[in-house]
Parts: sequence; C-alpha cells; structure tokens
Amino acid sequence: MKEKNADDILKKVLEKIQPSKEELKKISGDISDFKRKVGRRIKQFGIKAEIFIGGSFAKKTMIRKDVYDVDVFIRFDKSHKDISNLTKKILTDFKKTETKGSRNYFIIDKGDFFIEVVPVIKTKSSSAENVTDLSHSHVAYIRKKLAGEKMLNEVKLAKAFCYANKCYGAESYVNGFSGYALELLVYHYGSFMKFIKAFEKIKEREVIDTERHFKNKNEVFMDLNEAKLKSPVILIDPTYKKRNALAALSKETFEGFKKICKEFLKNPSEKFFELKKIDFESAGNSARRKKLEFVSIRLKTGKQEGDIAGTKLLKFFNHLKNEVEKFFIVKESGFEYSGENWADGFFSCKNKGEIILQGPSTKQENNVKAFTGAHKNTFSKSGRIYAKEKIKFDLRKFLEDWKKKNSKKMEDMSVSELKII
Repeated sequence: MKEKNADDILKKVLEKIQPSKEELKKISGDISDFKRKVGRRIKQFGIKAEIFIGGSFAKKTMIRKDVYDVDVFIRFDKSHKDISNLTKKILTDFKKTETKGSRNYFIIDKGDFFIEVVPVIKTKSSSAENVTDLSHSHVAYIRKKLAGEKMLNEVKLAKAFCYANKCYGAESYVNGFSGYALELLVYHYGSFMKFIKAFEKIKEREVIDTERHFKNKNEVFMDLNEAKLKSPVILIDPTYKKRNALAALSKETFEGFKKICKEFLKNPSEKFFELKKIDFESAGNSARRKKLEFVSIRLKTGKQEGDIAGTKLLKFFNHLKNEVEKFFIVKESGFEYSGENWADGFFSCKNKGEIILQGPSTKQENNVKAFTGAHKNTFSKSGRIYAKEKIKFDLRKFLEDWKKKNSKKMEDMSVSELKII
C-alpha cells in the first residue's frame, strides 16, 4: 500500500519539478545564439577549439528552479596554454563575471538563467589534467545510458530529493552528491526508489563500480589515491576508473541522507521534495519553550561568492560552535548559506553551570602557583592540577566577548563580520 502511495506522490512531484516547454525553448534558443557568436570569435582568433553544452541541460536531467544555469564548455586543443585567458579573450564582447577556480571560468547573466563558460582541454580521460576535462565524456556516457524519458525522470526525482534536503552539490559547504553522481547512481540501481532503498541500508566503504573496471574491492583500494577513498561510499567514474565520483561526499551528509531516505520510505510525502529553509523564529520559540538560550547570528566574508565564500563561512561557524561547546551544551544548531557573501546560523544551548579547567603538572611548582592564584576552587588528580569554575555569563555575553577578543582570528578565517542578532 505504501509503495502505491509513493508512486502517486512521485507522479505529483514530477509534474512540479519539470521545467516548462516554454522555459526550455527560451534557454535553447539563447544558447544556440550564444554558441554561434562564440564560434565566430574562436574562428576569428584562429583558436583550435570547439564548443559543447554540458551539465543537466545537455543531459536532459534539469529540474525546475527559480534561476537556471547552463554549462557551456570551450574545449581547447592541448596545444593551447593558459586557456582561462584565452576564454576571457573570446568573451570580450560579453558582460561577464570571472570566477576563480583550478581554472578560472566565466558567468554570463541572461536574466532568467546563467551561462557558465568553462575552459577545458580536449584530451583522453586517462590524461585529463583537470576533472572538468572529463565533462565531455560525462555527457556522452549519460546521454547513451539514460536515453529514455522514464530514466531521465527518475534522475530528476533524485536531484529534487537531494536539492530539497540540502545534499545536492559537491561544493565544500555541501559535501553532497553532484548531479553527475546522482545520474550514475540512478542508472546503477535502475530507479529513484531503488537508489534510496539501497542507500538507506548501504554500509560505509561500499564500492559501486557499474562498468566493472576493477576485479574486486581490494583492487580499488590498492589502485586509487588515498585522498579519493575518504568518502563513505566509493563510486567509480565509468569514464575514468581512477576517479571517485563521490569523493566530495562527507560522512555527515551521508548519514543525514540515509536518515532522510529511511523517513521517506517509512512515510512517503511530497514535503520531502520541498526545500526546507531554517525557520529562525520557530527555532527560537522552540528553544524558549524548552528553557534553552537561543542566539542567531549573521556571518559575512569578503571572499568570492559560491564555493569559496560558503566554505569559509561554514568552517568559521563550526569553529565558533566548538568554542560555544566549551561552556554550553548545544542542543540544536543550524547554518544556512545564502549563495552570496553571507550566511545565517543559530545556537540553542543549555549553560553547563560549571566547567573543569585543566592546569599544569603538579611537578611544575611555579606554574601551579600561578594557576592556583588565578583560580579559587582547585584540586589535583593523577599528577595534574585542575580548577572548577562557575559559568556566570549567558550565551549572548559569551559571543559578544568572544568577538571582541578574537578579531584577529576572524580576520585569519576570512570572516569580516559576526553579527549577533
């Protein structure tokens, strides 16, 4: 009965997440026009390069969003050097934003969608200098394997599910599933439902090798670079066996995703496909009902919007949480990156009342004297001196004092503002 209920829900969700024919037609027309103009510039400068469309638009796995983005790759012959600057030259007549990365790429705002122009090298997968050089192979593989509308719809469901539950994206502030990884996983398991059923029960260190590039699991762990094996699940890229397509997936995101899969399978609902933004007012009211201290904060950075800014802000938020946990029991916390140069967060806490501070070894007489002079309630244990200290400040006061004392640390962590709301 629940399976039937899930099928009905997925049909309704599909209707909501499909981009309209009008939107797709408009994007397709604009992209064709853009390709023609860029093609003329490439020919004019005598550059050996070709243009291809990538990402979810090319693979027909795009889901409905307020603003779309389309990946356009300029694929240079390997004889060309400094391809980021060559791309900039090609795009001279276009209003654009340059975005820093392993290779700089460019964003062109078309109003209702963005074009991301990415320079890559035309090369074999085995000699790719950069993961973006594999993009052409990724598009070709997915278009071949997910040829039918049914499977494309299954991928769209997986993307909408992950997007709504904040685990869609390989960026460092998400540490989740890239669009390509989801396409591979849905193809491997055969459907969205089979994918989430498998991931509800999947164990850490599982290896998914659809094309059977390796004889066994041990061979994978012997052959792949250690840095590529840190993710909870290893997904061998069918187009390049030495790449883990899930390398960005963190243990925290993995565990959260498994939990969401379990909840959906137990009680299917359309709400699992609706983006959940933090309701700070509700979080505050909930904290007060539970007699907890609640503080919300806004963080800002001068770093480049996107992956860099999001990662810096999340790293600082986690550091600040660790500082708070020295004096408070954090019952609940939340972080939400805006996509720009700021993020919001909150802490719901209970005062520890008293903490134990570790002092020097009892053999260090001068240090012991200084420690006992600074702290009244001291005691020794296992050759070391300790102090019991009452916490006489609330969460807001702690954060305000921490901010005053740690301006240099904030600067070092690229945070320009910590606003306590």
